[in-house]
Amino acid sequence: MLATILANISLLAAAAEEDLQAIADKLAMDSNVLLEQFYFFTVVIMWLIHAGFMAYEAGAARRKNVMSTAMKNILTIAVVTPTFYYAGWYVYGCFEQGFPTIGPDSLDGHAGPVQWPGFCGQTAPWAAEMGPNLQNHLNLVFFLAFLLFSWTTGSIMSGALIERVRLSAYLILTVVLGSFVWILDAAWGWSAGGWLTTRFGFHDAIASLVVHGVAGAFTLGVLLNLGPRIGKYDIQGKARSFRAHNTHMTLMGLMLIFTGFYGFYAACLFITSTTFPGWLNIYGSYTTLGAIAMVITIGFAGGFTGGWFASKGDPFWTLSGGLAGVIAVSAGADVYHPALAYLLSASGACLAVWVGGYIERKLRIDDAVGAVAVHGFCGFYGVLLVGIFAGGYPTGLNNVESSLGGQLMGMLAFLPLAFLPGYGVSWVLKKLNLLRVPPEVELEGLDLAEFGQDFYPEFERAPETVVLPDGREVEAGAVLLDDYHRTIRA
Repeated sequence: MLATILANISLLAAAAEEDLQAIADKLAMDSNVLLEQFYFFTVVIMWLIHAGFMAYEAGAARRKNVMSTAMKNILTIAVVTPTFYYAGWYVYGCFEQGFPTIGPDSLDGHAGPVQWPGFCGQTAPWAAEMGPNLQNHLNLVFFLAFLLFSWTTGSIMSGALIERVRLSAYLILTVVLGSFVWILDAAWGWSAGGWLTTRFGFHDAIASLVVHGVAGAFTLGVLLNLGPRIGKYDIQGKARSFRAHNTHMTLMGLMLIFTGFYGFYAACLFITSTTFPGWLNIYGSYTTLGAIAMVITIGFAGGFTGGWFASKGDPFWTLSGGLAGVIAVSAGADVYHPALAYLLSASGACLAVWVGGYIERKLRIDDAVGAVAVHGFCGFYGVLLVGIFAGGYPTGLNNVESSLGGQLMGMLAFLPLAFLPGYGVSWVLKKLNLLRVPPEVELEGLDLAEFGQDFYPEFERAPETVVLPDGREVEAGAVLLDDYHRTIRA
């Protein structure tokens, strides 16, 4: 009798265990579906970044170059998407140590948490996870989030080069940047298993440096070979200004970029359902969605404030200051107190205005939208700030503490890794006469040269205006023609 009772109890326990397992499996599936939806909508929101970049750059261009500028942003998606699928995502999964490897048994090669198994293999284009796998609810949408980061790096570079770069040259450069350079940086320092993370505690939670700073440094290398627009500098080397054809469109584009940043920030996190359910940053350290949303919002406010005062109310630099401020606090957005984030973002915006002016007037580098200052400088500045204000915060699954030395190590690694490919590839294109459009095309306008039409036919073409270094506005015809002849003679 007792044996029968015990047998029945055992059967009931087994059935209960099976039921609990079924419930757990169902909850896990529901959790994966919700996570899939989360990343899907971050991707949708991030599309606003690229709509914003297109409007931002098209508005900053002169009327004769509007459509060619917009088309660069559209074709960025066309060329980076397949190259990132076939190469870039594989680089992120397999090059965490700087060379292709699936990885050691633990993140630092010693005792510690086991690395996510098979991540390298899952990122290969031939992997089942990268195809129509109906049981996988995460890999593809997570891939798409990174893909849109790659588009962003190309769009950052695009604005700086407007009105004189060949479309074909730009597309080659954006493939190199978007599908190879930045994603290798991300594998090294924006991954739980990257060598900068596991050895030095490098911390860049929302990609101040690995996206923005790297794109800015790459762009600087290109600009040195591309040269300024005809008429940008007078014979004494003083900077002139070109009037944007539609500043309102530029400001609207920046606001769209700001809106898309909320999706960008959210896509930099993922959810865990293990011992302590919650949000993790890209390194596997705990944070909250509310914390980073607060930092981005107050970062915009501080950036607008710093940009307004530093530029003495200039509309373009006021809104660009908002972008600079957010980039300056992105690296530590998971840990900063809002009051600290406000002060740091305001300082980043002020410095971006000063650096932008220094690059234009002293270095005589023609960055049409200030991308090197806003994205490049503030990207590096943001990582430096983490070393100063968040030193000792544990980074990653192995809890390596962040430090000023670790942040400097990341800066020293990423600067040449970004700048040298930008300079080298553009130098080769320049030597092959494939980097820049001919002077007569630049003077005529890229829209007429590339599309054979004026995209504002119902309006009478107004004379082009140049703002001289002393602030006087003059018609551009004679000024640009004189610079054109000096270019030909040179």
